[in-house]
Amino acid sequence: MDSDRLLHLFTRAENLIDRLESLLPAAAAQPDWSATAYRWIKRAGRGSLQPVAHPHGLRLADLRNVDRQKALIDRNTRQFVQGLPANNVLLWGSRGTGKSSLVKAMLAEYASQGLRLVEIDKHDLTDLPELVDLLYGRPERFILFCDDLSFEAGDPSYKALKAALDGSVAAPPDNILIYATSNHRHLLPEYFTENNEARNVDGEIHHGEAVEEKISLSERFGLWVSFYPFDQNEYLAIVFGWLEHLGVAIDDEETVRAEALRFALGRGSRSGRVAWQFARDWAGRQRLGEIPR
Repeated sequence: MDSDRLLHLFTRAENLIDRLESLLPAAAAQPDWSATAYRWIKRAGRGSLQPVAHPHGLRLADLRNVDRQKALIDRNTRQFVQGLPANNVLLWGSRGTGKSSLVKAMLAEYASQGLRLVEIDKHDLTDLPELVDLLYGRPERFILFCDDLSFEAGDPSYKALKAALDGSVAAPPDNILIYATSNHRHLLPEYFTENNEARNVDGEIHHGEAVEEKISLSERFGLWVSFYPFDQNEYLAIVFGWLEHLGVAIDDEETVRAEALRFALGRGSRSGRVAWQFARDWAGRQRLGEIPR
């Protein structure tokens, strides 16, 4: 083969390589490690840590009527931040009772001590091995926050979370914990028909395979923290706590109580979330001059 033909082939090969490289996704940039909160974002098949410019500034003192839950999660987080053994946490129970807020408050409380929060959506849990590799060995302490989890049978994200918690051949890194919230104790919907699979063996109840599979994920969380609906007095205490937080002057407490209860009745719930929504509505209307102090 003469030199001109060989040069032509090399030139075509280089052009082809250049075209192929232009089709490949760009190399992921190094995360901004100066941030305190991140979201795991997936674009064009590649995941990356995106800093949250303005993390939620909730404080532990802002959260009312969850003292037991607050103490448990705060203690576990302090252990983690100080490099002591600590557990992955499942916060489960009624909606609007402060599960997510408590996790966010941990960041505000301990960010100055190296705590970092990474929010990851359920459908991205299959990226957990990649995310863990990225955070492995960092000096910061990372909580991977999975909010409002609920799986269906066969969901690949379910298996990915299960492996990340306790089912992988890789040793779990000591600078990462998973905090998950859910309305379901076992993270999957529970059906009455599943009770038909239970068996009586020498007086002991043995669950069927469907129930055992659900329990096998939730039991991988070392700390379960349960949340229950608020009664009327607890709901009203939260309402007045948020009104105080918003700087609302109150001269007629009975009117506020009646309006707060009417607001909750309309929403069909006396939750902390509804209390916060009422407080914002009342504070805004008062400052518009629509309601008296």
